[in-house]
Amino acid sequence: MLKKSTFFILFALIPWLVQAQFTLSGKVVDAQNKEPLPGATVVVSHSLLATITDANGQFTFKNVNPGNYEMEVRFMGFQTKKVEIELTENKKLNIPLKSTSFMSDEVIISATTAQKASPNTYEDISGKKLNRNNQGKDLPFLLQMSPSVVVTSDAGAGVGYTGLRIRGVGLNGINVTLNGVPVNDGESQDVYFVDLPNLASSVSNLQIQRGVGTSSNGSAAFGASINMQTEAFQPDAYTEIDNSAGSFQTFKNNVKFSTGLLHKHWIMTGNFSNINSQGYIDRAFSHLKSGYLSAGYFGKKDIFKAIVILGHEKTYQAWYGVPKDSLSINRTYNPAGAIYNENGDLLGYYPNQTDNYTQDYYQLHYAHQFTKKFNLAAAAFLTRGYGYYESYKNDKSFADYGMNDTLIGSTTVSSTNLIEQKWLDNYFYGFNLFGNYVGGRSKWSFGGGWNHYDGDHYGKVIWAQVALLGEYDRNWYFNTGLKTDYNVFAKWNYKLTDQINLMADLQYRGINYQIKGTHDDLRDISQSHQFSFLNPKAGIYYALNQKNSLYFSFAVSHREPNRSVYRDADPGQIIKQEKLLDYELGYEFHSPDFSLHTTLYYMDYKDQFVLTGKINNVGTAIMTNVPKSYRAGIELSATWRANAFLDWNVQTTFSQNKILGFTEYVDNWNYWDDPANQPYQYSKYLGTTDISFSPDVIAGSVLTLHPIANGNISWSSKYVGRQYIDNTSTKERSLNPYWVNNLRMDYTVHNKLFKSMTFVLSLNNIFNAMYETNAWVYNYYYDNVEYEMNGYFPQAGFNFMAGINLKL
Repeated sequence: MLKKSTFFILFALIPWLVQAQFTLSGKVVDAQNKEPLPGATVVVSHSLLATITDANGQFTFKNVNPGNYEMEVRFMGFQTKKVEIELTENKKLNIPLKSTSFMSDEVIISATTAQKASPNTYEDISGKKLNRNNQGKDLPFLLQMSPSVVVTSDAGAGVGYTGLRIRGVGLNGINVTLNGVPVNDGESQDVYFVDLPNLASSVSNLQIQRGVGTSSNGSAAFGASINMQTEAFQPDAYTEIDNSAGSFQTFKNNVKFSTGLLHKHWIMTGNFSNINSQGYIDRAFSHLKSGYLSAGYFGKKDIFKAIVILGHEKTYQAWYGVPKDSLSINRTYNPAGAIYNENGDLLGYYPNQTDNYTQDYYQLHYAHQFTKKFNLAAAAFLTRGYGYYESYKNDKSFADYGMNDTLIGSTTVSSTNLIEQKWLDNYFYGFNLFGNYVGGRSKWSFGGGWNHYDGDHYGKVIWAQVALLGEYDRNWYFNTGLKTDYNVFAKWNYKLTDQINLMADLQYRGINYQIKGTHDDLRDISQSHQFSFLNPKAGIYYALNQKNSLYFSFAVSHREPNRSVYRDADPGQIIKQEKLLDYELGYEFHSPDFSLHTTLYYMDYKDQFVLTGKINNVGTAIMTNVPKSYRAGIELSATWRANAFLDWNVQTTFSQNKILGFTEYVDNWNYWDDPANQPYQYSKYLGTTDISFSPDVIAGSVLTLHPIANGNISWSSKYVGRQYIDNTSTKERSLNPYWVNNLRMDYTVHNKLFKSMTFVLSLNNIFNAMYETNAWVYNYYYDNVEYEMNGYFPQAGFNFMAGINLKL
């Protein structure tokens, strides 16, 4: 029976296997002087064919199936040209490009992104692709089908506080830039996309570089980079209205517009959104508002853009997680805001146990083309953030807040219920400068940036059940973080032959960081630190032929400790900088209907900071350096365009993520009863262990059908292997593997009243998988028995979103 099935399958494939194939080639030239344009991008629609022209402006596609195609040819500084092709024989084209009347705004980010034929591991994602799935979820959830990506959501539904890990590295190890401007927080080095609601609606293109990648501004790339560009040049006016609604009372309302080209040079664009969700977890609501405004002048040799991005979030705290023993009873249980009486009875929940934060971005960009070979781009920016999170606290000691005990009659009261606010008020500002020069076979990019972070951290007690007048209406702690970060870099790409491209990249980075004042436990945490880093990178790209290519790169990255490492460290604790040596070996195959990208990587860490369970002298967990650790793996990504009705993209990562020589520290609570005769911690040497939140297997699949004109059905699947919550490789302290499937359907209508109306229906987690994507754990001993406290973050079961997008 199997032999018969195989025979019929092969028989059915014979016409496809034996049909004639042709060569499509050509030359791209400057329409004015007929000179060749090397490095022009050539893309053939309805296929996986894409290339760049060689030193003579020529391109070749072999073994192309007969049919009708549309070819798009792009080159910076020239008008994009589309060519209709009916391929019935070998065809050679001459494609002249007209010089544009406007300088391309891609120059703003060109020095920090990887280009085709670069020896880097990267993926480009268009704004169109991002917004195809954008129904209100934070940006990390729109990137979850990229290789080696794992996402998580505190509220369980992808709206509110979300997280992203690439190759097991969290956002505090991922360099994120927006129009070349650093986004990572200066002190924590983290990125909170909840402060940038619906950012995807304003992004025209996004590039993920896995590994160290190219030199960029801002914090170190210690596992990946994400480079985003907002609204690109669009000469035509438009209005777009996007509304979605679905499970957990989730609503997204968004309006976008562009004036189109005014007075031959000016364009203004805007984007305003409002997103609300009650969340999957109890009380985990999110109220998110955002605005985007851009005004730009576009000349033949000059670009000036002013950009304002406004973001405000109010979310109920869901970051405590669900205790493990509650997962089987009540997966949506949220302990945040619980109010107890003196007997420990639950009375209810504080309704304003919320996080409230505003973050606004202001950017000015200017670019000038001096000659066709040389251009410069400069940017000045200010990021303004301020806000607080408010918490109800049960039976807190006055002494912990620097308050005096209260005397009621003859009774001394030393504790009370109270409400506290922890504030962050910061300014982050600076400038960047980039230059690009193309001469012969060489391309030089150079530049740098300077930025300064000034952040105030302080706490207020806004209400106390019992307290003396004047005791609580003041700050109980205050400290300031001041951080100056600057870098200079130079990149050199050299086309040794038409097949071989060499790359060299060198960055110098300097950091000066100061903390002044007291922390919330009233400790003086004042300190000062300086760093100087030299980060070299080199690589080679080799095109074996028109279909096959190889690349290899080596890169070095250094990272300074973040605020929490310094804040919680014991006096005298030796804190070292982290270092990463990144080796990337890649292979790419491209044919008209199939593409494959394979990467072997080895990321060798020295003195990486991890949690070991060790505490400081006041009982707070601290990060400590582990001398040796590594991440090694293989990433596979393939796309098959079977025919006009079926596309299939699959990606998987197999990896090993290890700490060599790990020692765990576990608290002994008996120490607090008898410190003279008890150790305060026990230590366990565990040898080689797995790095937390670094699954050995990550896989994804997106199967897209086009059953009717303007209609699509997409089935996406994501598998994430076991993740350990800490670094002990203990199965009881791990997240079970999970497999989640989503179904998406859309249909677009065109008529004379509007450009398009698209109906979208997303069915998420269609098999109702019960799974968790994040957790925390704390172990301790009491009376020689080991106990555990923990919090897990369950994600929503089956849920849906439906929406209508109207373009005018």
